[in-house]
Amino acid sequence: MAMPFDEHDDTPDETLLAAFAAGDAAAARRLTFRLTPRVLAHAFRLLGNRAEAEEVAQEAMLRLWRQASEWRAGEARLSTWLYRVTANLCIDRRRRAKGGTVPLDAVPEPPDTQPGAAERMQTHARAEALQAALNELPERQRQAVVLRHIEGLANPEIAMIMGASVEAVESLTTRGRRALAAALGTRKEELGYADER
Repeated sequence: MAMPFDEHDDTPDETLLAAFAAGDAAAARRLTFRLTPRVLAHAFRLLGNRAEAEEVAQEAMLRLWRQASEWRAGEARLSTWLYRVTANLCIDRRRRAKGGTVPLDAVPEPPDTQPGAAERMQTHARAEALQAALNELPERQRQAVVLRHIEGLANPEIAMIMGASVEAVESLTTRGRRALAAALGTRKEELGYADER
């Protein structure tokens, strides 16, 4: 027998949030399992530090639960609102750190038992290089590039998240991609891209 909020259901996020606001703990669990990995990944890409990203993800989800009873369906998608809150928390955290950077070796490599050691090292080097290049981008460019090319969101949704026009988002992502290409272009051979087309 399927539960109202089964793991494989297609219940919209907003419906689950309304159910939580009405006292349904199962709806909160389902929404947590659905949204937290996305929020955590987004925060990690913006901050480059797993521990800080986890703190941001917790705070973003807490803000969602506090907002539940006042949520007005139809004004914005829940995921859009949550991405925006997460991005703002990351920006605040980076500002408080006064531009300090996190050593790349402090970012743990995700466990992966399938590829060989050489492939894992190359994948890790590529991820570190990308994160280092992302960290060098201006805040708004980084946010636009991460949302578009890593999170896979469309420009109109990114514009809503960032409070900018679609044209501004397009400009930010274009400039961000160029900066990343320039930063990573000189490292093609080192990162194993020399033979790839």
